[in-house]
Amino acid sequence: MAAISLRELTKVFATGVTAVDQLDLDVDDGEFVVLVGPSGCGKTTALRMVAGLELITSGTVSIGGRVVNDVSPRHRDVAMVFQNYALYPHLTVYQNIGFSLSNQKVPRRELDQRVRAAAAVLGLSDLLGRKPRHLSGGQRQRVAMGRAIVRSPSVFLMDEPLSNLDAKLRVQMRSEVLRVHRSVGATTMYVTHDQVEAMTMGDRVAVLRAGVLQQYGTPQSLYAHPANVFVATFIGSPAMNLYEAALEGPGTAVLGSQRLALPVEAGPGLAAYQGRKIIVGIRPEDLSAGLGAEEALPRLVADVRMVEALGSEQHAYFSVDATPVGGSGESATDGILAESAPNGVARLDPRAGVRAGTRVTFAVNAARLHFFHPDTGRAIG
Repeated sequence: MAAISLRELTKVFATGVTAVDQLDLDVDDGEFVVLVGPSGCGKTTALRMVAGLELITSGTVSIGGRVVNDVSPRHRDVAMVFQNYALYPHLTVYQNIGFSLSNQKVPRRELDQRVRAAAAVLGLSDLLGRKPRHLSGGQRQRVAMGRAIVRSPSVFLMDEPLSNLDAKLRVQMRSEVLRVHRSVGATTMYVTHDQVEAMTMGDRVAVLRAGVLQQYGTPQSLYAHPANVFVATFIGSPAMNLYEAALEGPGTAVLGSQRLALPVEAGPGLAAYQGRKIIVGIRPEDLSAGLGAEEALPRLVADVRMVEALGSEQHAYFSVDATPVGGSGESATDGILAESAPNGVARLDPRAGVRAGTRVTFAVNAARLHFFHPDTGRAIG
């Protein structure tokens, strides 16, 4: 197997658009790393540069300690799984999986052993005689993975392989992909725009925005300690609530007309911001109401506009007397939304009894608040 190292990797297209901007990233041998971000953030372009399918403007790609910038894709010892499966419709599952081995003139007995071994790992042994048109979406994706596995590559590159599947099958295939990864043990880079997919699958997750790496770490570290407001709103579902605030006196954050008392240990870096503007972030799950709301916690009064009942939880969308901030760090108030429009969401126990059209006093877990610089959007503390 082989580790991957990207150093100042940059791609500028002929149009002048910078798709990837000086990306530094290390993927350990055998690690499963996910590149995540909104459409157009450069994640697929970065993956294609690792594969050798996209020319590098500047920087280096190293695989197994060897710089491969000038190495052809076929000699990089990587296998890529695409979004659209790219199966040959006229070939059987067996022939699709073994296609690359046939081209390499691998002896028939060895080819048969490797195809059947890959099929066994993927649960395709009973489908080897079928054509792609007779397979489900999940089965087709497994065939595409089998075609990659059979080559025994050092590196797997997966470009949104589950995005064409329905929601239920996507959940099933996530565990399938991880099971195969652990079985094969190859270093894997996986691209997705789905933050839930990234958080549940990656050993480490790289969050990209406009070609620039925003944060790289374990899923839990990204969730608990977002580096900036973009990561804070991109990671976590529902997204973090962000509001303009002022730090008034020792340990009080003022949001609109409301005051939140902060615990002594909250944000040690906040001391320098006394009397200044900051951005306060509140995770929806750190708001509680009714059943289980602790009396000792700070309170936030809000008008509930809509409630989504999801069985095991409910999402209460509310408006609060505070100026919301978008994922870019800029004010989300644009003069178009009505004053009564929701500017926050709480993730609540369904027994809380919260209803649309009512005023609710939420208890805020102030120990888990997040604070960001009002201009740069970077985390404080």
